[in-house]
Amino acid sequence: MSRIEEKFLMLATDNAPGQVKASIASDIKSLLRGNAIAGPFVDFSHGDVDSFLPTPGAFEAFSKGVNDGGEQAYTVYRGKENIREHLALKLTEFTGSSVAPVDGLIITPGTQCALFLAIASCVSAGDKVAIVQPDYFANRKIVQFLGAEIVPVTLNYLATEENAGLDLCQLEDAFKLGAKVFVFSNPNNPTGVIYSQSEITSIANLANAYDATVIVDQLYCRLIYKSANYNHLRAIANAPKNLITVMGPSKTESLSGYRVGVAFGLPLLIDRMEKLQAIVSLRASGYNQSVLRTWFVEPSGWIEERINLHQYIRDTLLTSLRNIEGLIARTPQAGSYLFPRLPKLIISTNEFIEILRIQANVIVTPGTEFGPNSKDSIRFNFSQDRKVALQAVERICALIKRYQ
Repeated sequence: MSRIEEKFLMLATDNAPGQVKASIASDIKSLLRGNAIAGPFVDFSHGDVDSFLPTPGAFEAFSKGVNDGGEQAYTVYRGKENIREHLALKLTEFTGSSVAPVDGLIITPGTQCALFLAIASCVSAGDKVAIVQPDYFANRKIVQFLGAEIVPVTLNYLATEENAGLDLCQLEDAFKLGAKVFVFSNPNNPTGVIYSQSEITSIANLANAYDATVIVDQLYCRLIYKSANYNHLRAIANAPKNLITVMGPSKTESLSGYRVGVAFGLPLLIDRMEKLQAIVSLRASGYNQSVLRTWFVEPSGWIEERINLHQYIRDTLLTSLRNIEGLIARTPQAGSYLFPRLPKLIISTNEFIEILRIQANVIVTPGTEFGPNSKDSIRFNFSQDRKVALQAVERICALIKRYQ
């Protein structure tokens, strides 16, 4: 196999949201037990924007952008100036640390693109990059695509309720081995845990001590549940000197269809990101940038209601799942993902996931997408209609019992 074939083989998308194939493998048919359990189709690989609608005024803002014509269509590569000014003010207020609109912020075609640009701005072939496991699957794939070496850092999220469970000794060892970049999500995707103040401070201290760049994906930092405390890495006293923060309105605010995100931090890296964006996509869609004017200016109580609704769904589904003997699930502190570890089954987890699709009409994501040590876990996004999601989880539980 050629090097280019190997490179793209690592970018497999079979288990990505919306990518699951409809065919049934013959070896799976031989494993089926009992009849299918009837119920509406539920795709837990992503949220349901029909159940949780986009923020009020988003479409109107988009339409205004279209009506503004060329002025909005052909922005500078890093984004429309007055939109970046609006975002800088709101992000400064939200994170507690100043964001520079001119040289410290870029608007990107979604946060996924922001992650790619950020990592590519400071990683070359042969470099070592510290990656949390489990964490967002694109982190690993981007690093591998760039020809860099992953140095894994374990997140022992099931071993504690006091913090996220990051192995700080492994992180320091990664820096000692030569890793100059650390990439992680906070809140963590897929587990929903939040890094404690102590962990965030330690990350900053280690990054500064080893002159490392930190890229933190904070996509879910507005969907924080009651009793949980969130600490912005960029706002602590000893924040990393080389830091990029990635955020966007695609999840909590259900604006994923507009594909806009932002990255902000070290001007040197933002400048590199703009240069790379110029050859990848030129800019985030000019018209779509307009919806960012609605970000952080939602109607009073809108975010609080959305958080409460998600917390109610989270708790309802966890109650059902925890009736299964041997299943382990930590309560997410943020975000809209559950990441339970399944009990021992008579089939593999991947086979079970395929059977769920066939016999329960449900799609979930295998844990191995987020780290090689999560082979017994599955992830599902509970940003769904509560009644439909609960029925789907009850079908999942029934099949777990069937295949134990």
